[in-house]
Amino acid sequence: MKRLLDLREHAAVLWQLLRWTLLVVPVGILAGSASALFLWSLDRVTTLRFQQGWLLFLLPVAGVVVGWIYHRVGQSAAGGNNLIIEQIHVPGGGVPRRMAPLILGATLITHLFGGSAGREGTAVQMGGSLASAYGRLCRFGEENMRVLLMAGVAAGFGSVFGTPLTGAIFAMEVLVIGRMRYDALIPVLVASVVADTTCSAWGIAHAHYQITFDAASGGYLHLDGWLVAKVVLAAVAFGLVSRFFAELIHALQKGYERLIPIAWLRPALGGLLVIALVYLVGTRDYLGLSVSSPDPKAVTLLSVFQAGGATPWSWWWKLLFTVITLGAGFKGGEVTPLFFIGAALGNTLAVLLGAPVDLFAGLGFIAVFAGAANTPLACTIMGIELFGAHYAVYFALACFVAYFFSGHSGIYLSQRVGVAKRNGADLPPDISLRETREHERRTKE
Repeated sequence: MKRLLDLREHAAVLWQLLRWTLLVVPVGILAGSASALFLWSLDRVTTLRFQQGWLLFLLPVAGVVVGWIYHRVGQSAAGGNNLIIEQIHVPGGGVPRRMAPLILGATLITHLFGGSAGREGTAVQMGGSLASAYGRLCRFGEENMRVLLMAGVAAGFGSVFGTPLTGAIFAMEVLVIGRMRYDALIPVLVASVVADTTCSAWGIAHAHYQITFDAASGGYLHLDGWLVAKVVLAAVAFGLVSRFFAELIHALQKGYERLIPIAWLRPALGGLLVIALVYLVGTRDYLGLSVSSPDPKAVTLLSVFQAGGATPWSWWWKLLFTVITLGAGFKGGEVTPLFFIGAALGNTLAVLLGAPVDLFAGLGFIAVFAGAANTPLACTIMGIELFGAHYAVYFALACFVAYFFSGHSGIYLSQRVGVAKRNGADLPPDISLRETREHERRTKE
């Protein structure tokens, strides 16, 4: 009974929670405001790109300009999301303040001229950069800086997609595959909620996606056995595609490096390839975010939730546009393109399997990202936040199966492997995804 009523212990816990809440509120306000500015600006440049089609032909030049700026002043900021993850694992030089304005401007340029990219990378890097600057200003210690950076990641992710719970879990789950850090639970949750509230307070609205399939017929947790089997089968495909995406983008990065030794010239080749691909496919539907379009006949992230809203190969074309763009060095993020790829693939698989199109589009939306980022729990929560809790079991099935079938691969090479995905995987403790490649090569020799 004495232990249950240890007032000193409970007071210490309460003080710790209050202290961290007060410390991370500024991080949430800063990151939420930055996301609001970014989303507002992104909407403006996307509208301008739709109105001025000729801007696409300047994509190679724009890429070289961005590459040259990063070459001259970017320095460690070029590490992007991987730098933030590394600094959380082993604090060193810190996340530079210049990362926030650099990634903001570079991403807007990518979208203005037609590169296929996302927005998560920008929001996360701005959140991490602002959190780091705030921490250095207040002279927080090394361990506190780790938590602040996690709060910045959560705030950026949660506010840019309007999913605060997902942002908090993502910040804890993305660091180490198979293991989460719960010591930062309250700070990341507070930062993500404050950032999302701040972003909304600036008048920013997020896209709404809807699944009309009635998953609760026959009871809230009623499951259709045949539908479960179809979900698992589709999830295998989602996992394999997420792994293919990650491996292809890393391979293309190395290919660009071999072809063009000068880093800031590589985007020129990527821009030319994107232009050529537009004429090969005969459409501009896969440029930019591809979330919406003024053309009612265009294939978009919103249209793929409807029967006939995508072609059977829409997912492949978006994948190809994106890996060519980002592999060449253009800035942005992978997540929104992964949403499109997964949702379009889900649309195609639903037709093949005789399943609900909107449900499978939603499953692909979150599951391909779950496999590529190795964050199945965060993506399950994202499904609930975006589409509703009625589909929670299907979301979890899709995300967890896709996670395992994506293997020890991912879009963030600084992630560490805490728990191997398969038995018998002889990996050293806490090895990074970047190091697993060399390790697997040596073991095969």
